[in-house]
Amino acid sequence: MNWERLLAPYRRGSKGSDISKHRSRFEQDFDRIIFSFPFRKLQDKTQVFPLPEEDFVHTRLTHSLEVSSVGRSLGRIVGETIISKHPTLANQKVSAHDFGVIVAAASLAHDIGNPPFGHSGEEAISEYFMSEKGYYFKDHVTADEWSDLVNFEGNAQGFRLLNSKSLNLSYPVLGSFTKYPRWSFIEKRDKGRRSQKKFGIYSSEIMLFEEIADQLGLIKLGDGAWCRHPLSFLVEAADDICYHIIDLEDGCTLGLIDEETTSKLLSDIVGDKFDENKYNQIPTKRERIGMLRAMAINKLVSQATQVFLSKEEEILAGDFDESLIDRCESSNTLKKIIDVSIDKLYRSRQVLEIEAAGFEVISGLIDQFAKALYQVNHGNPTSREKVLWQLLPEFVRINSKTASKYLMLRNCLDYISGMTDSYAISLYRKITGMTTPGY
Repeated sequence: MNWERLLAPYRRGSKGSDISKHRSRFEQDFDRIIFSFPFRKLQDKTQVFPLPEEDFVHTRLTHSLEVSSVGRSLGRIVGETIISKHPTLANQKVSAHDFGVIVAAASLAHDIGNPPFGHSGEEAISEYFMSEKGYYFKDHVTADEWSDLVNFEGNAQGFRLLNSKSLNLSYPVLGSFTKYPRWSFIEKRDKGRRSQKKFGIYSSEIMLFEEIADQLGLIKLGDGAWCRHPLSFLVEAADDICYHIIDLEDGCTLGLIDEETTSKLLSDIVGDKFDENKYNQIPTKRERIGMLRAMAINKLVSQATQVFLSKEEEILAGDFDESLIDRCESSNTLKKIIDVSIDKLYRSRQVLEIEAAGFEVISGLIDQFAKALYQVNHGNPTSREKVLWQLLPEFVRINSKTASKYLMLRNCLDYISGMTDSYAISLYRKITGMTTPGY
C-alpha cells in the first residue's frame, strides 16, 4: 500500500464539483457526520452506564466526540512524520492536518452503527434470529445473509449508514472507519490478525467495500478479507484510549471504584510527571481525577504514535495487524484497568439492569415489526400486523416493497438499531399495551 493512493480525496460519483476553497473533502466529511441524524441520536444511547439523576456520565455522543478529539491528535502527530518521510505527499498537497481530520472524522463515526442499550443491544438482535421466533426467517434468506442476521455487528451497521446517499463520504475516511475489513461469512478467519477479530461488512455492502478497497489499494487477503487502511489503527487506538480511561473515570465519579485505586492506575500511566503533592492540593475528587485522566490520555497518545511510526513499513506491507495499545509501554496497566472495570463496572447492578432491559425491548420490537413487515409484503397479514406496518417509517415501508427478504429485514434492523434508548423503551411499551398514548 502507498500513502498517495490511501489519501487520495475521492468519493463515489464525484468529479470535483464538491471541492470547496474553504474546506477539504475530509473536513466536509467531518461536518457531514456531525450534522447527520444517526450521529445526533447518539446523545441518548448508552455507552456503559444508564444516565443517573445525580451525576453525569458518558453517552455514545460524548464518547464519540472525545474519541474524535484524541484521533485528531494521533493523526496530526503521525502525519507530520509521514510527510517528512514521503516528500511526494507534499506534491499531492497533503498536510498533517489532513491526517488529523481523516482520523477525527472516522473516529467521530466509529459508534454510529451501535444499537440502543450498548453491546447488549447487539447481542439481543443476534440472539433473536437464533431463537425459535427468529429462526422462522432462516429459510427465506441465503446462508451468507443468515450469517449477517445472527451476527449483528455495530461496525458493519455503521459502514452501511455511512454509505447512504446523504453522506457519501470520501474513500480515505470510509477506509479508516473500517477496522474490520472482512465479511461475516468467510470460511476461515485468521485469528492472529486484529482486523479479523470481528467483521465490518454486511452482504448488502460487499460491492461498495470492494470499490473502496480497489480505489485505496488495500491488500486483499483472500475471499472476503483485506488488510486495514493504516489510519484505522489510529481510530482503534483513539477508541481504546478513551474507553479504558473514561470508563474508569466514570466508575470513580459514580463511586463504584474508589479514588485510591483510580489514581494509582492513572498515575502508573502518567509516570514521572505525576506530582502527588500537587494532586493532593486539588480540592475535589472530580478535579483530581480529571487532571490525571488528561495526563494519562496525553501519555497514551504519545506511546501509540511511537508504536505506529515504528511499524509504518510493516503496516503498509500488510504484515502488522495488532492493536497499537497492546504494544504500548502502558499495556500492562491498561490490562489492570480492564480487570477492574469488568469487576466493578461492567458487572455492576446498573449495567446489568440496562442490559436485561435491552434484551427484552430489542427482541420484542424485532418480533413485532419484522413479522408485520414480512406478512404485509409476502404473506397474509392480520389486522394488527397491518397497524404495526403503518407505524414503520416511510423509508422502511417503501424500500422493502421490492427488496429481497434479506434487505427487507436489513431495513427493519436499520430502524430498530437506529433508535435511542428512550424511544425504544417508549415504543415497546406502547405497542405491547403496557402504556397507552394519551393516558
